[in-house]
Amino acid sequence: MKLVRFLMKCANETVTIELKNGTIVHGTIASVSPQMNTALRNVKMTPKGQDPIPLDTMNLRGSTIRYFILPDSLPLDTLLVDDAPKPKNKARKESDRTAGAGGGRGGPRGRGRGGRGGGRGFGGGGRGRGGFRGRG
Repeated sequence: MKLVRFLMKCANETVTIELKNGTIVHGTIASVSPQMNTALRNVKMTPKGQDPIPLDTMNLRGSTIRYFILPDSLPLDTLLVDDAPKPKNKARKESDRTAGAGGGRGGPRGRGRGGRGGGRGFGGGGRGRGGFRGRG
């Protein structure tokens, strides 16, 4: 289970979050997105070396979060159970089969435009440097 999925289940829990710039944010989780963007309510934000600032709501960008401090009373064993539906064997094999042009047992890797001599856009006749300039 991805840890972000775990955090998404922690709605309505009061947590402390430390940001990468040293700011401490204490509040109740309203929601967490798959990018770990976190919406909080009843927030107390303490910038590094400054006094706490009370806020009604706050949105944190996921990439600015260093870590979450979770409450001790959180039932981790029930929240960490992976309840996402697993793809069936048959469906997974079909998706593997259609993954790419030359996937599977060797063969072309799906590059280029097929055929021979695609190269630098020289038409039929003399290819390469110098020869056949396409004049009259």
